[in-house]
Amino acid sequence: MEKINRKSSARASVKLADIDYTPVLIALAVVLLTFVVLFLWKRKKTVRSAVLFTGLCDSGKTYLFTHLCLGGGRETFTSIKENVGSFKTEKGRELRMVDVPGHERLRGKFFDEYKNVAKAIVYMIDSVTVQKDIRDVADFLYTILVDKATTKVPVVVLCNKQDETLAKTETAIKSMLEKEINIVRQTRRSQLQSVDNSSTSDTFLGKSASVDFEFEQLGQRIRFVPCSTKDEKFEGLTSFLEAL
Repeated sequence: MEKINRKSSARASVKLADIDYTPVLIALAVVLLTFVVLFLWKRKKTVRSAVLFTGLCDSGKTYLFTHLCLGGGRETFTSIKENVGSFKTEKGRELRMVDVPGHERLRGKFFDEYKNVAKAIVYMIDSVTVQKDIRDVADFLYTILVDKATTKVPVVVLCNKQDETLAKTETAIKSMLEKEINIVRQTRRSQLQSVDNSSTSDTFLGKSASVDFEFEQLGQRIRFVPCSTKDEKFEGLTSFLEAL
């Protein structure tokens, strides 16, 4: 009986030794390599390296974009696609700049396309017409601030055309936007509840519906800076870009 067991063990040892593990090892290596490639691809895809120029049409953002990227302002027209360029800081770093079209039918689409790579956001406002366009100005800014992809991204609200007599100051614009955002968030909340009774905090900006909205309630850095592209006065913006 003992001899039979020895023979069985010897046969088992021989069989295990004869197994070729090469295909298994190759398969494991392929799986591991696939995971590494996917990880690197996803990481590269989500690297935040762009400064987004956003705002309504005729706010002056494309003019400022060309000034920063090309070294001087150019005559501009309403953009129907994004403009991409680079800005070199005094320290020699290059920042990728993306000018998002301000047209009502395009701005949402291009913002969605670039929001996941946004390192910072410049929101340009026409300080002369802001009171007339306050609903659209507040609505688009609300869309940017409430988006999960940009809730931790620093934002500069650039109040342009400060050289003009009828221009609102950055302090007045901030106050106007806070009041209008109260209305915008209530409108959006009501629209959501009409579709789904369970309101979601993912689309609500601020502390609560019972507390008036203020920008200080948000966790991200938001600065209101005066600007005049006509007089080439945008030191507040360049200082912000240097600090990124």
